[in-house]
Amino acid sequence: MIALKKKVLLVEDDQNFGAILRDYLELNDFEVVLARNGVEGGEKFNKEEFAICLLDVMMPYKDGFTLAKEIRKVNSAVPIIFLTAKSMKEDVVKGYNLGADDYLTKPFDSDVLLLKMRAMFQRMEQNVVNLDKAKHLFTIGKFDFNAKLRELSYDAGPPVKLSPKEGALLQLLALHQNDLMPRELALKKIWKEDTYFTSRSMDVYIAKLRKHLKADPIIQISNIHGKGFRMTVD
Repeated sequence: MIALKKKVLLVEDDQNFGAILRDYLELNDFEVVLARNGVEGGEKFNKEEFAICLLDVMMPYKDGFTLAKEIRKVNSAVPIIFLTAKSMKEDVVKGYNLGADDYLTKPFDSDVLLLKMRAMFQRMEQNVVNLDKAKHLFTIGKFDFNAKLRELSYDAGPPVKLSPKEGALLQLLALHQNDLMPRELALKKIWKEDTYFTSRSMDVYIAKLRKHLKADPIIQISNIHGKGFRMTVD
């Protein structure tokens, strides 16, 4: 199973509570980035890749609901859990309508939060494995790609044989077509480690794939700075 990096964005304006929750999660093998308000939380989200977002609702400068809307515009899949002292039904419904995956009312049991987060990671990892196993034939613009055979054909022409890393990388991009393919996911799945050297190696293979696909101008592989790549087919 793929080991996704457990980096968490915690946005909490109560400094004492935020520090305590950060320390608790770090003791349980999560890497936590703490932001003190919604504006700071948005800035940190745009600079780094996170696997889960924990958002307080009532915050200065920008509330958690507004921040969640902004996060969803960038990433429609990252799990969001609201942490709030507000328990009114309208607020809970609003949170879920914004795309929240869960909603915990303060005070809550930290062990319950931990179990929910671990369950989310298990589902994410299994979803990636299931996608990987389920699909190996792709249509990418005018290209047909057989991931099992690593064959890429343009406009029904003769296939080009890709290298193992080219094939695996193109399959991940195709599975995430028109969406973000996280850099860390590709590095750990294909290169088995996330280092400066493997990251540069992946950049080289991305450049090779761009050359393979350049015959169809509607296909673009964009670098999403600090987060990964997105293959779009317009």
